[in-house]
Amino acid sequence: MVPATLLSTVDLGWMALLSPETASRMQFGWTISVHIIFASLSIGLAPFIIYFTWKDVRTNEQQYARLRSFWVKVFAAGFVMGTVTGIPMSFQFGTNFPQFATIAGELIGGPLAFEAKMAFFLEAVFLGVLLYGRERVADRTYVLSSVLVGVGAWLSGFWILVVNAWMQTPRGYEMVTRNGMEVAKLTDPVAAFLTPRMPWMYVHMMNASVISVALLVAGVSAYLVWKKPDADAWNSALKLAVVLLLVSAPFQAVHGDAYGRHVEDTQPQKFAAMEAHYETGSADLHLLAFPKSLDALTDPRAENLFTLSLPRVGSFLASGGDFDAEVIGLNEYEENPPVALVFWSFRFMVGLGFLFIALALWGGYLTYRGRLTESTRYLKAMIAASPFGYAALLTGWYVTEIGRQPWVIQGELKTSEAVSSTLTGTEATLTLVAFVILYIALILTALYVLKWLIRGELRSLGVQESSAGRWRGPLPWVTSDD
Repeated sequence: MVPATLLSTVDLGWMALLSPETASRMQFGWTISVHIIFASLSIGLAPFIIYFTWKDVRTNEQQYARLRSFWVKVFAAGFVMGTVTGIPMSFQFGTNFPQFATIAGELIGGPLAFEAKMAFFLEAVFLGVLLYGRERVADRTYVLSSVLVGVGAWLSGFWILVVNAWMQTPRGYEMVTRNGMEVAKLTDPVAAFLTPRMPWMYVHMMNASVISVALLVAGVSAYLVWKKPDADAWNSALKLAVVLLLVSAPFQAVHGDAYGRHVEDTQPQKFAAMEAHYETGSADLHLLAFPKSLDALTDPRAENLFTLSLPRVGSFLASGGDFDAEVIGLNEYEENPPVALVFWSFRFMVGLGFLFIALALWGGYLTYRGRLTESTRYLKAMIAASPFGYAALLTGWYVTEIGRQPWVIQGELKTSEAVSSTLTGTEATLTLVAFVILYIALILTALYVLKWLIRGELRSLGVQESSAGRWRGPLPWVTSDD
């Protein structure tokens, strides 16, 4: 339900209005893009907070208390922003996609209710304990609170992905007629909740969140170590982030390869769009692709791209071992997703994934040599890479959602059929503009809070601000002997 058409407009005097369908897609795509940043922040931060809390209680060392306090505050800010950005999405089912809500309500209502009552409140209650209960509850209770906050975050992700996985590979239902309308009736809750897509999507999304936050923690830690090299707490945080990257980044590549075969089995059209494979037959694997012209950006095909490809390896990966396996081409389908968005998003995600593996291996090598926090080049690289995890996560989500188009429920309901018939282009366009402005303001607010927390941490570390407003510390152009 991320925007599948970007240029469907109707010229109405001085204002170019998007069609209700296009504006609704873009609005939901924009809101979920912003929400997923904060949702994945909670998921990815959970392991860090559990570890820092456990170490704080177990060792009673100030460095772990410092790390726990800092990242719990970041978690809390993300939790608030995630709540604010997430609530409007449920209303958009009714205002923008009422046909989807009517047809699928019996299937999606339960998981969404479970997410709110089972996960959200668990996370909210024990987050309060983490924020205000260090001196008020027993040590074991405090550590347990951190675990339950993490469980709540990961459980929330589970129930949301139950809904999305069902939309990708619907199971456990039958279509029946109610009040003259075909709707989905739940017949097997286990099959509906644990669809073929669910385990693949859950593992991939949770690990992507860990990678994104590990890069964020590494970037913040690297910046603070760069400013204050003897900051023990942030040296420890940087090492922990590198260790998590060493595990999670290669695992994501291996899991993604297997995930791709599952996508080819269940959504061959999406798989073909990921490789811009138009003609049915054996498929090449494009390692690199560059457009030869501007037209190739919006219509990537073999003849208008410069590619570094492995012949027939796409078929090998899709089939799990057969270089001659037939891959159905996009020309076989009446309607296709916006191939360019899927194709380039997939290349961007995979390229960043290999960058993360390289950064993890580099950091692992420096850790082995005992020079991780001494390498200014590596510190600057991690500072620069700190937002890239979210870029990879978002583009991966676009592949998942845009690649499913034109279906909102695979094989059952098209997105165009789910849009409200009473919504006008003016209403849809104006609300889209309002959501864009509001959510940009929320993003800027979140960035300001993070900046404020980092500045406060610098002050507590004794790094003084100069009269020019810049922090004294190692100069950016000074590098160590790497």
